[in-house]
Amino acid sequence: QLQLVESGGGLVEPGGSLRLSCSASGVRLDSYDIGWFRQAPGKERDRIGCITTREDSTYYEDSVKGRVTISRDNAKGTVYLQMKRLKPEDTGLYYCAAYFVPPGVITLGCHDMDYWGKGTLVTVSS
Repeated sequence: QLQLVESGGGLVEPGGSLRLSCSASGVRLDSYDIGWFRQAPGKERDRIGCITTREDSTYYEDSVKGRVTISRDNAKGTVYLQMKRLKPEDTGLYYCAAYFVPPGVITLGCHDMDYWGKGTLVTVSS
């Protein structure tokens, strides 16, 4: 069972930046597409974007394009979500999730995820 852990959340002022990390204890994430999601207070969880495992292709929802970047460092077994120009409406619980990609398979776009972390809280407020 893959156990994902998010970190890097906290309080940030509007207009600020924040980088979240996603890792798995004792497991490399090389074979997984990784997605980032956000759940704002009182709302459903929405996808932010994802990064594929084979070609490091990234896909972003229109609502966040230009403000977020997803990247991965396979040597460190970590996937990052870099956010900039944060707004109060970016406040929420941020999750990373993983989709296992069998050897030889190249994925396109974001898939439904198999494994989820417990989230890290981001609060954008002055």
